Formats: sequence, structure tokens, C-alpha cells
Amino acid sequence: MLAQRTNLFGSSGTAAARAAAKAAADAGKEIIDLTAGEIWSDLAPTIRDGAIEAINKGINRYTDTIGMIELRDALARKVSLDTGHVWKAEEVAVTTGAKQALFNAAMVLLNPGEEIIIPAPYWTTFPAQVQIAGGTPIFVDTRSNGHVPRIASIKAAVTDRTRAIVINTPSNPTGAVYDVQTLMGIAELAINHNLWIIFDECYGDFVHGHQAHHPIVSVVPEVRSRTVMVNAFSKCLALTGWRIGYLAGPKEVINAVKSLQSHTTSNPNVIAQHAVLAHLQRGDGSYESTLRSQLASARQIGLNVLSSLARIPVPAAQGGFYFYLDLSDLLRPTSGKAVSTNADDIVNSLLSEAGVATVSGTAFGDPLGLRLSYGVPADKLEAGLRRLVELLNAWE
Repeated sequence: MLAQRTNLFGSSGTAAARAAAKAAADAGKEIIDLTAGEIWSDLAPTIRDGAIEAINKGINRYTDTIGMIELRDALARKVSLDTGHVWKAEEVAVTTGAKQALFNAAMVLLNPGEEIIIPAPYWTTFPAQVQIAGGTPIFVDTRSNGHVPRIASIKAAVTDRTRAIVINTPSNPTGAVYDVQTLMGIAELAINHNLWIIFDECYGDFVHGHQAHHPIVSVVPEVRSRTVMVNAFSKCLALTGWRIGYLAGPKEVINAVKSLQSHTTSNPNVIAQHAVLAHLQRGDGSYESTLRSQLASARQIGLNVLSSLARIPVPAAQGGFYFYLDLSDLLRPTSGKAVSTNADDIVNSLLSEAGVATVSGTAFGDPLGLRLSYGVPADKLEAGLRRLVELLNAWE
């Protein structure tokens, strides 16, 4: 009796992994949870103070559908600084997290039957939202190229039905950071084939080593008129539960998003809006710097432990806060013995035998991958990874 569209998607694979971890913990097992895409951290003082001030002022009314003009002005200044190009409030919409920003983009850009190219492994929500909008996700495998798509592969996927290309850099789940040449190639393809670019940079604050994050409109300014940029404060300010995101793009896109959002959520949470505005006005960057240092330290701890893996390469972990393991060699049959066929079996064994919760690559279109978050406290991370290494090195 349900609508047919409900057959197109299931629940989020990452959400399902979190639920499995919680169920095991509720059953009395000691679980180290490495599933969640969030950072364990206290609130930024500016966020806390901004929220409390708004509550004390009795603020409880609707704002503009796509966010307070003061917040959109501040976000326009932020995007201008990030990209090196001037943006205005009328080119910015505030949303209930980046998920809604992406959903809005899919709904206002995609016609039924059209295709969107998505590099794989992909964040589980990308194809689901395309399907909800009536479109078809077309996957381009990146596993043989360090999880960055080859331009030739993207070009080969373009048809007369292609409407857009999704870029997610740094990538969830792989942590891959797109280089300038790749971004230039994608921009050229979009221009030549009249395609939209949906540019998800939610992890842009977290790049490691010699890597650098580049907004595509900074690399090729000519694509600005065909690019929708998606970002949020969930990661960079450790505010996953507050649900504040935004998108920046051409004015006609923002106007369409406003109309759509007026019939879905209306305005984002007003207290969260005031909190983020206070941070944008008063923040000095120290909180973000501390968060980056925390993740850099956790990343190094994790890489040190994972270097003991016998049959799994140490992940590059270029950006974001995930280790993405390639289980290909581990799952390859040896000595005629029966072995697991995909990462789901590894995930189940880690949870039941080692008490470590992880996310199977099957959630991301990759049956041979495994995602581990290092946004957790350092002691839990090290303990969990040591358990993981012990189990995987003994795997037969």
C-alpha cells in the first residue's frame, strides 16, 4: 500500500550501522563505535553563547524560508572569502543540514528520467536523493585511481540524458581530495556538455599533509553559473545534531529552492541560525584550529595502528576524518578455503567478535571497502583499531 518510490531506496547505510552499534551496546556488549560521521567535541563558546542569547531574548518566530537575511549575508561573505569571488545573500539558502541542501538541489535541477553522474564509492544519500527526484544515478568507479575519478571515465558516462555531475571533495567515505587538474577537467566537461555541477564540500575544512581543498568555482570561475555549492556546519563546528547547512548558487536556483523549501521544512531552526550567526560574527578561528589539531592527532594515531595490518594497505586518508580500507586482498580466496564474499561479513565479525562497529563499503557501492571514523576520542580510537587489526590479521 506504500508509494512505489519507497521501493527505490532503503534507510541510510551509515544510519543502519549506527543503529546496529547501539543495539549491541544496549544488549550489554562493550562496543567501540567507529561508524558515525561526526566529531566528538564540546561546543564552540560562540555557538553556545549565541544560542543562549537567542533563547533569553525569547526568539521563537519564523524567519525567512531560506534563513535570516543577516545569516545569509554572513554566509555570502564566508563563501566570498573561501572562493575568492563576490557572493550576495540572494545567492545563498540556509537549510536543515547539508542533506536538505542536496535534496533541494536534486529536486530543482533534475527532471524525471535524467541522469546524474556520481563517482563511486559514494556517500549513500547521493543516489537515493536522485532516485527520489525521479532521476537515474550513473556511477563512475574510482577505486583504481586513488578514489579520484578519471576524466575519461566521466566523459564516457555522459549521455544525452545527463544533467549533472556530483563532486564530493574531500570525499565521504574515502577521504580522497580532488586535485586541481581533475577539477579543471570536470569543469571543462560540464561546460562542453551543458551540465550542472553539485559541489559538496562539507569536509573542506579537513585536509591533511600536503593536500589542499579547492572550490571548483575558484579553479574555473566560468562554471559558477552552472554550479551549486553545498556546505554545512555539522563537521567544521561539530554540530551534526543542530542541522544547519547551506547552498550557494545562481539566483534562479536559490529562488526555486526557496519555493520548494516553503512547502517542506520552511525555515531552519531559528536558535541554531542565531548560534551560527554569532559564531560567524565573533569567531576568531581558534575553535576550528583546535578541531583540526584534534583530528590530525587522531589520524596519526590511527595510521600508526593500521600500519600493522598484514593484508590491507594503509589508507591515504587525505581529507575528512575517515579511514577507508581496501579489503580486496583479505577477501580474495586463498588455499581453496571459503572466505567472506564482501565487507558485510567483516563488519559483522568485527561487531560480534571484537566489539568494534564499522560501516561496510556496500553502503557506498563498494563491497570490498570498510569505513572507520576517527572523529571519536583518541583512546577509544586506538583501542578499537587495535582490536580491528588483531581480528583482520587473523582472518582466513
